[in-house]
Amino acid sequence: MELQDPKINGALPADALGYRQEREGFLPSHPPAPGRKPIEFMDFEGKTSFGMSVFNLSNAIMGSGILGLAYAMAHTGILFFLALLLCIALLSSYSIHLLLTCAGVVGIRAYEQLGQRALGPVGKVVVAAVICLHNVGAMSSYLFIIKSELPLVIGTFLDMDPEGGWFLKGNLLIIIVSVLIILPLALMRHLGYLGYTSGLSLTCMLFFLISVIYKKFQLGCAVSFNETAVDSKNPSGLPIQGLNRSCEAQMFTVDSQMFYTVPIMAFAFVCHPEVLPIYTELCRPSKHRMQAVANVSIGAMFCMYGLTATFGYLTFYNSVEAEMLHMYSQQDLLILCVRLAVLLAVTLTVPVVLFPIRRALQQLLFPSRDFSWPRHVAIALILLVLVNVLVICVPTIRDIFGVIGSTSAPSLIFILPSIFYLRIVPSEVEPLCSWPKIQALCFGLLGVLFMAISLGFMFANWATGQSQVSGH
Repeated sequence: MELQDPKINGALPADALGYRQEREGFLPSHPPAPGRKPIEFMDFEGKTSFGMSVFNLSNAIMGSGILGLAYAMAHTGILFFLALLLCIALLSSYSIHLLLTCAGVVGIRAYEQLGQRALGPVGKVVVAAVICLHNVGAMSSYLFIIKSELPLVIGTFLDMDPEGGWFLKGNLLIIIVSVLIILPLALMRHLGYLGYTSGLSLTCMLFFLISVIYKKFQLGCAVSFNETAVDSKNPSGLPIQGLNRSCEAQMFTVDSQMFYTVPIMAFAFVCHPEVLPIYTELCRPSKHRMQAVANVSIGAMFCMYGLTATFGYLTFYNSVEAEMLHMYSQQDLLILCVRLAVLLAVTLTVPVVLFPIRRALQQLLFPSRDFSWPRHVAIALILLVLVNVLVICVPTIRDIFGVIGSTSAPSLIFILPSIFYLRIVPSEVEPLCSWPKIQALCFGLLGVLFMAISLGFMFANWATGQSQVSGH
């Protein structure tokens, strides 16, 4: 069916008119005209407030990647790092704009359905696979932190060697946390219910940031000979202070390890699988309102990432490890509280990340089925079992950051949104040679280039053994 648009002579397809309406910030809420296919939005009204939506999206952005950003800064320099971080934040916001535009054109708020609309059944499968790959990697990195940090925290409380008791085994502890905390939250039917736990998670990470800043001024340049300052043998229990060649901040530097850092930064900003589910549950949804949620969330995380990386780097300089918490003393009470806060934060993030995986699997395997509690619970159980097995088998957190960031992150941020925009936005209103579509095409090519370069250097480092550097 064709509809008349008074701004253009002649008739426009329904998708083109939907694009016009979407560009004005709203979608038609009235019943569809006779013979016109109804909008394919969810059949329930969103009730999640703007603030809770910001909490959920910020929690999806915030994750274990923050622990590796000081290491990233050590291999890029302060100014170069902040410039890269700003670019990735802006690109992430632009890609969300592309997603929301496509969702408004066709009236779909499911990432997988956009893939099907743009590329057919193959597109739906590819999108679901990329979402599952990325979010399983994210869940794995969160549980890896629990595995490595929780035994240290419990051992410090009990004044025991972390290897001393069966109840201090990291593999056992992640299973316990998964069953007692993560699984009950993952069984929530709607993502909006997790807004309060997302707010608590962000509060914990804010405490982490404040503590990193405080420790910078307390420790100065925290380096001792052949050790981290925090494990110093100084009888007073204080770190040995002193300036040496490692206590010099670099504004700009490039080395082979830099190509690990860019994927870490890209991974730290990926929230795209959660964008459309959050949009679906947003109260009074519109493209402009959801874009505001995204911009506030990305802006807040940019500030938190930049401050954490800067003060972490200025504390340990080139000695900083890929997981910054390992640089601090296990006996420091403040750092013990920070470890607890980070553990709580990443634990509460796992259910938010699990939701898009379950939704992708349901869209792929049960597209026409009504909601079913047994299926809802079964998918969550299977995913948690899979991720627990993965965490037990993966040796280093940097490998998770690098590999996942180099494959799924460019796909979710750059490649898929640009393909959706090129294929879904009608050529009647945005010709292929128009500036918006040229921008989208360049955006997608940038993602392909980013993926190829990052993977190439990572594989080269592995082949030559250079990935086994100090601190890893």
